[in-house]
Parts: sequence; structure tokens; C-alpha cells
Amino acid sequence: MPRPRKWRRVCCLPESSRFGPLDLRSDETVTMTVDEYETIRLIDLDGFTQEQCAAQMDISRTTVQGIYDSARKKLAQSLVGGIVLIIEGGEYRLCDGQGRGCGGNGCRKRRCRRHLENTENETEDDHENHDSHE
Repeated sequence: MPRPRKWRRVCCLPESSRFGPLDLRSDETVTMTVDEYETIRLIDLDGFTQEQCAAQMDISRTTVQGIYDSARKKLAQSLVGGIVLIIEGGEYRLCDGQGRGCGGNGCRKRRCRRHLENTENETEDDHENHDSHE
């Protein structure tokens, strides 16, 4: 019997989901998943260690390492190759603000406007990877 899927906890969706060269000469794209984006945000922007990132996302450190390596490679492909980067999909669920990485004061998602806007407007059918998966 296959192992049950472990959803990665993500605090918020990115403010923008498409990045790339301004001249857009190519239709080629690189797709980064939302959980890959979250590892970049936590480790590179917020200064988390891989262990802290793993606790925040509710996954193992070795899983974080694999996700992070994949995300960094995709960033490099986009920057060096001038390829459009799209952030979408992945095995994630949005944080409910009660997780152990939230520090007891609620999740940091409260600082994330896009998450708040999306949760007010979305239905469970619109985003199959969000809160409906436990």
C-alpha cells in the first residue's frame, strides 16, 4: 500500500505568480510549485535554517532539502536563460494559523494580502490543493 501523501504547509500564496524578462521573446517557461516557492521564501528571505523550514512546513528536513534544491535550480534556469518563471501547483495546503511554526500568535499569513484575498473569494473546487486536504 502506498504511503499517504503528506501535504506541505504554506503560509501564503505569492503576491505575483509570473516572473520573467520584460521583452518576452520566448514562449518557454519554467514552473515552480507553491511549496518550492515557500522554501525559497522561508530560507532565503526569512533566514530560516532547513530544520526551521521543515518544522514550519510540517515535513522532514530531507524533504525540504530536495524541494529547496529543485526551487533554486528553477530560479537559476529562469534568471540565466531569460525564461519566464510561473509559480503554481504542488502538494500544499494553506496554513490555518494554528501550527507549531506560528509561534502561538497566529500565522504570519496575516501579513500576506494575497492569501487573505484568495480565501475570501475561493471555493474548494477552485483550488484542489488548499485547505480541503488534511
